[in-house]
Amino acid sequence: MPLDAICLAAVRNELESRIVGMKIDKVQQPERDIIILSLRGAGEPCRLLISAGAQDARVHLTQHQFENPSSPPMFCMLLRKHLTGARILSVAQPQAERALEFELQATDAMGAIVGKRLIIELIGRISNVILTDTERIIDCLRRIGGDLSDKRAVLPGMIYRSPPAQAVKTDPYTVGEAEWQRLYNTAIDSAAEKWLLSTFTALSPLICREISWRASGDTGMRLSGGKDADADADAALRREFFKLIGAARAGAFEPWSIADDDGSPQDFSFTPIMQYEGALRIKREESFSEMLDGFFTKKTQQERVRQRASAMFKAMNTAKDRLVRKLAAQREDMAKAAQRDAMRECGDIITANFHLIAKGQSELTAQDFYRGDGAVRTIALDPLKTPQQNAAKYYKEYSKAKNTEKYLEQQIKLGDSELAYLESVVHEINLAEGERDLNEIRAELEHTGYIKTRRKTKEKQAATAPMRFTSSAGLEILAGRNNTQNDALTLKTAQKSDIWLHAQKQNGAHVIISCGGAEPDEASLLEAAAIAAYYSSGSASGKTAVDYAQVKHVKKPSGGRPGMVIYTNYKTVIVSPDGQLAEKLRGGSKSDTM
Repeated sequence: MPLDAICLAAVRNELESRIVGMKIDKVQQPERDIIILSLRGAGEPCRLLISAGAQDARVHLTQHQFENPSSPPMFCMLLRKHLTGARILSVAQPQAERALEFELQATDAMGAIVGKRLIIELIGRISNVILTDTERIIDCLRRIGGDLSDKRAVLPGMIYRSPPAQAVKTDPYTVGEAEWQRLYNTAIDSAAEKWLLSTFTALSPLICREISWRASGDTGMRLSGGKDADADADAALRREFFKLIGAARAGAFEPWSIADDDGSPQDFSFTPIMQYEGALRIKREESFSEMLDGFFTKKTQQERVRQRASAMFKAMNTAKDRLVRKLAAQREDMAKAAQRDAMRECGDIITANFHLIAKGQSELTAQDFYRGDGAVRTIALDPLKTPQQNAAKYYKEYSKAKNTEKYLEQQIKLGDSELAYLESVVHEINLAEGERDLNEIRAELEHTGYIKTRRKTKEKQAATAPMRFTSSAGLEILAGRNNTQNDALTLKTAQKSDIWLHAQKQNGAHVIISCGGAEPDEASLLEAAAIAAYYSSGSASGKTAVDYAQVKHVKKPSGGRPGMVIYTNYKTVIVSPDGQLAEKLRGGSKSDTM
């Protein structure tokens, strides 16, 4: 959902209490529409995320790490020139508008103190980040010329003007009882939700439905306006509307997230949402920044990574489908080969009854001494062969089936291992957090022959480091990002006395507790196990078994694919995958190199 103006007001209040007075230390632009400002000052350092994406425009503090491009975009360079070292003086929001204005105190090239404004407009497909001096635009993330907009041009050198107000809608902060009644009298036979949405600014569809539900217990409440209006319904809708707007005017905001049963985020709000009546999970979050970071950032980044990895996904799915069909055919042949004993029995019965078989006979009906109940068996014969040749034919088919079964057993085992490897690659693509992760996975697939080798570039990409965490007891925990990194982490980086963890019978990261030969404390072990469970294909389950052992007991099987290991002398612990714990314990940067 878009970030509505009232929810943005809550974010503004939160940012004002946290970042006013802080200085901009770094400026990064990891994505085309995303700006990250690293802030420092008297309080704890933090990072401000500004997104001007059409579907995910927002502003909030973030804990999420981003991978930066090798060359910063031009707009990023301009922001670094003007904003590095600038102090944030205030954070303002035009009333009932989806925009924030940061008043900044910076220094120019001569060292003089100058005023700057960073304006973030969160208005759908023309969302923008605009840098101005006292009144003129220095530059903007998305330049809008007169030919692209019939209302307003946004270009360097022009005087900045705010987006035009929505003339057909009313500001809910300024409406009074008389104005409400006048507007309400026009709502003849319409849905309360649609009337609220089309009449007032700053209200999202979710909030309009919530007002309707609170007034009547039905999100589809109908209005009749001034004609034969239901006085109770009129009073209830008016009461709930002014109650919500009054709370917003007073700054009584609370961050509430909405998720489905699987924990997948569905929506968010500045007030408790009751309309779902238990169908969805409603949770109060610690802050609006944490709520928006959880709803947008990871979800958006994963979607961008999936788009970039579409070719690899296609190659993996094609290879998996081909392998599944091959294994099905091999198992069918295996089932047939399992019937080989019947062929040997036929040969034995023919041999025992040579004297009963006449020349040119096409079948033999004789006592079946393998059943022992006096039953008889009818066996097909080749009339052109002698009895001895017919018996030899059945013995040959028996021997062939026996050898086939051994061969198929080996091939099926190899096929199952290869299928597990392909599934592990799909899992690590889903976990990829940026272009470098994808490039390492691509290199692995080129090495294993699943995709064609690309032309080598002159610039060599630095390898990414494993994900780093610090346990509550201060122990370092490392987790591999992909199969190649899992091998390097377990077989080369980790010490023999370190603790290795992996989700049992699942694809996932190799996790190492660097404990320097000492026994890790129970809390650190459980935290590392929760990380291993979270970064595994079993992360969606409630409980996950995680095996752990000393690294010296983990070996690479001969000919094993990347990431494949065998281990002994292990123990198992049952934990719940915990993404919030992983984010809390995580340190370092995704752009760190090895």
